[in-house]
Amino acid sequence: MIDITKLLENSKGLDGWRMTEKATASYELFFVHKQLETVRATDTVDTSVTVYVDHDGKKGDSTFAVFQSMTKADAEKKIATAAARARLVFNEPYALPDADTLNAELPTNMKDADPKTLGRRIADAVFAADTVEGGSINACEIFLYRDTLRVRNSRGVDKTQRLWRVMIEAIPTYTTEKESVELYEDHRFTFFDPAKVTAEIAARMREVRDRSLAVKPAPMTVNVLLRPLEIYLLLCDLADDLHYATVYSHANLHKVGDDLQEGGDGDKLTFSLKSVLAGCERSTYFDADGCALRDTCLVRDGVVADNFGSSRYGQYLGVKEPSGELPFCVSAAPGTLRKEEAEKEPYLECASLSGLQVDLYNDYIGGEIRLAYYFDGEKRIPVTGISMSARLSEVLAHLRLSDSVCLDGAYEGPDRLLMRGVSVL
Repeated sequence: MIDITKLLENSKGLDGWRMTEKATASYELFFVHKQLETVRATDTVDTSVTVYVDHDGKKGDSTFAVFQSMTKADAEKKIATAAARARLVFNEPYALPDADTLNAELPTNMKDADPKTLGRRIADAVFAADTVEGGSINACEIFLYRDTLRVRNSRGVDKTQRLWRVMIEAIPTYTTEKESVELYEDHRFTFFDPAKVTAEIAARMREVRDRSLAVKPAPMTVNVLLRPLEIYLLLCDLADDLHYATVYSHANLHKVGDDLQEGGDGDKLTFSLKSVLAGCERSTYFDADGCALRDTCLVRDGVVADNFGSSRYGQYLGVKEPSGELPFCVSAAPGTLRKEEAEKEPYLECASLSGLQVDLYNDYIGGEIRLAYYFDGEKRIPVTGISMSARLSEVLAHLRLSDSVCLDGAYEGPDRLLMRGVSVL
């Protein structure tokens, strides 16, 4: 492969460049029921180059892909074309990250594992959950990845990081004489814990059984408990509103100092975005520009504490030390809600939603519930075919957060969030 960095350095008319290389080696297993049908190994490299041109008091950029089959002439033509396109882009000026180097590995316990052995152990952990009578795991796909990401630029940035990660896709199924019900399970991690994998799949096996038994309840107004995935999605929506780019474009609803829980009587909300979260495949030491990342507390005790975003938009806003484009690795502080307190009133615990819907501008939170458990004070009843809706401002003002915490994918924090007085239809 040609040395494209030399061509970039010698190209006239450029005021900067950035090159990103992502190499991924994978080992993949495909099961039908418990029978291993296919094993596949892949090794890919994706390379892209962004060129920058300063013109007319503005900064333009353009990106192109680099292929191993490229000749020197091909690459020179791509660079020239990208430079011409960059002159048609009129962004406000900003500086690229300064010289910095890094060669690091993200935390994992799978670095030295043999892929074949590890893949088999993961499969054993998945199928150990297949214990529900009438249930089965119809299909399972296991993907083991080793990613190597390198970012370089014209100002001396040269950073490399390696990440080991696993993705499991499984189809838990429950079959009766009348019907067959399936759920899709997507489980990702960078630390392999066999017991945790088994517990996660086992929970989905029970839920697919319960969904086949679920009934549609009468309309009600009730307390609703959200699980980690939905808590994560809610906090991500709040975080989106606090991005530098959102603030710069005047599209943000909240600003630093605003009280998101004004007049409230619930637990105070505190959460941060982190660059590295144990077990989270989104973890990264630097962003796409090669900028070092700074963990940032966005909301503290219910009050907006900070914004976050890329160096470019941070510069536009005059931020002295931009956070960098943090991944959505969310860390939230626990609250005071104990299980015994939650059970003093009936509640609906959401197990599966079609997707949590949050609209900050219309003060709305809701969603279609595929499976939930209604606790009537004595027993838990599986229910389905319903939807919920509430005013987001009221939810935030009166929310309760569990005192028990969990680590689930890209989220660490309370494992339950209680919303009061939600309409369920």
